[in-house]
Amino acid sequence: MTKSANQIHRAWWKESSVYQIWPASFKDSNDDGIGDIPGIISKLDHIKDLGIDIVWLCPSYKSPQVDMGYDIADYYNIADEYGTVADVDKLIKGCHDRGMKLLMDLVVNHTSDQIEWFKQSRSSKDNEYRNWYVWKPAKYDEQGNRHPPNNWVSHFQGSAWEWDELTGEYYLHLYATEQPDLNWEHPPVRKAVEEIMRFWLDKGADGFRMDVINFISKYQDFPDAPIKDPRTPWQWGDKWYANGPRLHEYLQFVGSILKEYDTFSVGEMPFVTDTNEVLRAVQYDRNEINMIFNFEHVDIDHGKYDKFEPGSWKLTDLKAFFERWQKFMYENDGWNALYWENHDQPRSIDRYVNAKEEYRSAAGKMLATVLALKSGSPFVYQGQEIGMRNVPVEWDMDEYKDIDCLNHWYRLLKNPKADDKTKQIARQEYQKKSRDNGRTPVQWSPAPNGGFTGPNVKPWMSVNPDYQLVNAEDQAQDPGSLYHYWASVLKLRKQYLDIFVYGNYELVDRDSQEIFAYTRQYEAQKALVLANWTDKELDWDAAGNGITGAKDVLLNSYESAEGAKKRVSTAKWSLRPYEAIVVLV
Repeated sequence: MTKSANQIHRAWWKESSVYQIWPASFKDSNDDGIGDIPGIISKLDHIKDLGIDIVWLCPSYKSPQVDMGYDIADYYNIADEYGTVADVDKLIKGCHDRGMKLLMDLVVNHTSDQIEWFKQSRSSKDNEYRNWYVWKPAKYDEQGNRHPPNNWVSHFQGSAWEWDELTGEYYLHLYATEQPDLNWEHPPVRKAVEEIMRFWLDKGADGFRMDVINFISKYQDFPDAPIKDPRTPWQWGDKWYANGPRLHEYLQFVGSILKEYDTFSVGEMPFVTDTNEVLRAVQYDRNEINMIFNFEHVDIDHGKYDKFEPGSWKLTDLKAFFERWQKFMYENDGWNALYWENHDQPRSIDRYVNAKEEYRSAAGKMLATVLALKSGSPFVYQGQEIGMRNVPVEWDMDEYKDIDCLNHWYRLLKNPKADDKTKQIARQEYQKKSRDNGRTPVQWSPAPNGGFTGPNVKPWMSVNPDYQLVNAEDQAQDPGSLYHYWASVLKLRKQYLDIFVYGNYELVDRDSQEIFAYTRQYEAQKALVLANWTDKELDWDAAGNGITGAKDVLLNSYESAEGAKKRVSTAKWSLRPYEAIVVLV
């Protein structure tokens, strides 16, 4: 199916690309070992030169940092280690002066337990803030033993309920015990969210990324979750807290505010595979949010019960995921958020291809091509543009900072059934999947600490020791680098806007476990994106896959487009390891 020009809703945010910043690890300006907002401002030209339109700033608000800022204690002030509200004003201006927009992070499913709202809420059952959070009485068995209200598991291990001695009730925390869930059923909570949004939008912020936004509506009977993992009493309750009965009412409330400011919005929505549920959130005329982050492709290597168990997948699995969402969104007037990496995910070169070091750049270029030329808005995570990789295999557990990973490890140490082999497997999986993989400091130069902080400063997290081999300074000076290739891909997307932003998507060579190929078409204009997903040379049967009459090469990851032309004039095309090529057909 292809749409005519009058069937397509064009929007500035559809044509935009986004760069995500994890502030603690981006750039330290004052040599305290922690990244900060002045450091971000100093690197805005690096982002602009990449061809980015929107900068997404992860949570920088005042926080005890139990979960790296996703436990917010004050939504109106900035964490001391990151700077001040005045620094954010300068960041907004710095982005706007360069023709870019700034996206803030909106974390309103939960707060820190140190925010004044929760301090008041837990002070007594009669406090005016009591209903701002989810409080429930205990359950008792026949022996009089106390139990939580249900069997829901926290995303950071163990029960999702914490007993509070002072008032004799449990409160819900889907994440850390220090991150109590807000009660969106209570109107003052929604009013407080509106005030937060308007505060930052009035300052000039251009929209929000919304953390686990589909968790804000929960079924109010809070039933037990069905037993899926027989090894533990704690079970995923996502059926009852993800995409709850009032979710779209709440999203339309949020969307009505966003619409006033003509902003950009993207929602994080775990546990959602129902295409119609997603469409209700992102369909163009629904006035909820612009797009969501889907999780299927980043859960692809998880084990049966546990993220930190080994999992396996095939290239056809990945292709099937993208095909389903590409076609569904295009046909139903929705929109995709395209990403390989973010602050919660490992590095894509290790996760999706596990390339040898000699192919780091080639694999990074291939992944950039396959991702950014699909239908949707591409998101580039800091360091992805230079090919940063996972933490070293040699890391000891004391190097890890991720609460999710550490809680898993501590529970494993306490489990008498966990033998040495089980622990060894877990350690291997942490190196593959821990969130710390995406949180090591950005490698800016070959200087000590990768130029992230001063040479004699201990950074908050160890810098990957490969910074002398891979860093932004060297790549900026090398026209053949991954950094410049990313810029070429994003430039091509803008240059052929009709095809790569508004065209349809058709998968090619569906059953191949070595080739990822698709076409994008807008009216009579059509392009093929072809990628060798292996570290070996291949011959691809273009004619056998219905590709005849290549008109022009738009981009090649190994050589100039001009140099690649003769290779696409035959029935079979030769492809080098991890080679990507974009052709008008």
